[in-house]
This record gives sequence, C-alpha cells and structure tokens, in this order.
Amino acid sequence: MSTDKHQLSRRDFIKGTAAAIGGLIGALTGIPSVAYLLSPATQAGADAAREAVIPLGPLENYPIGVPTRFDFTQTKVNGWERTATNYGLYVIRKSGSEVRVFSDVCTHLGCRVTWHADQEHYISPCHDGHFDILGGVVSGPPPRPLDEFTTKIEEGNLFVQLPPFKQTS
Repeated sequence: MSTDKHQLSRRDFIKGTAAAIGGLIGALTGIPSVAYLLSPATQAGADAAREAVIPLGPLENYPIGVPTRFDFTQTKVNGWERTATNYGLYVIRKSGSEVRVFSDVCTHLGCRVTWHADQEHYISPCHDGHFDILGGVVSGPPPRPLDEFTTKIEEGNLFVQLPPFKQTS
C-alpha cells in the first residue's frame, strides 16, 4: 500500500464534484434570476423622462362651438409598478384650426365635471362648481379655472401633450 499524501480519495473526489455541480447549477439559475429582478429598476427612468403626446383624432370629429368629450387611459411602468391613469377632457373647437382642450377635473376637490348644454356650463357635482365654456370659474368654490392641455395640429389631426397646465385666474 502506498502512502502518497497527494493522492485524492474517492470521498474527496465526490465532495469536490458535488460542490462544482451544485455551484454550476446555482450560478445558472441565480444569475438570470437576479437579472430579472433588477432589470425593471434600470429601465424605470426612460419612460418617466418624456412627456406623452396623445392623438385625439381628426379635427373634423370636433364640431365648432360645442364641447366634445374625449376619454383615454395612459399606462406607465415604473420598475415593477404599473399605473393606469384615466383622463377625461373636453375639446372646444372655436374655429377651423383654433382648438382648446380642458381637463374634466374640478379644481376644487377633483370631481369630474360634465358639460350641461342647457346652462352652457361645466358643472361639478361635488359642491356645485360652475365653469364657463372656456373653463373659467362662474360660481361655486373652485379656486381657479379648469386645467388646460397644450394642443398641436398636424396634418388635420389633433394632439394634446400631458400633463395639463394649471391656469390662473
């Protein structure tokens, strides 16, 4: 029987092989898992940095002098969080190419206003706030006019830019 100290025993060989195979399996499953968990956090800044431009369709869909309602939902992904925001707005076409777009959110408590053609006012159901056709406060507790969107017309199509800007009195 030889007494060579550098000889590898079967037990040590199996321990080493099992550790190597276990480490390889751990790396093959662990690295993609960590990449999957971290990837949304690295992509979050790309969507938040830009402002959205929303197409509202052809300008001829909006009659002159009549507030026309338009609703849409915008979805944002921030890391692992997905947020859907519903927007409602009123498009007022004053002439062939002059358009103003107002938010339907009351500036008092955030209730949704509706256009009442018989009174020619937007009315908030929360505290009876009234706004004129161009979003100005007529009566009630609203502290300022309705928020307005920046508009753009390209090739006969209407676009609005988010977010709306706050009007002052």
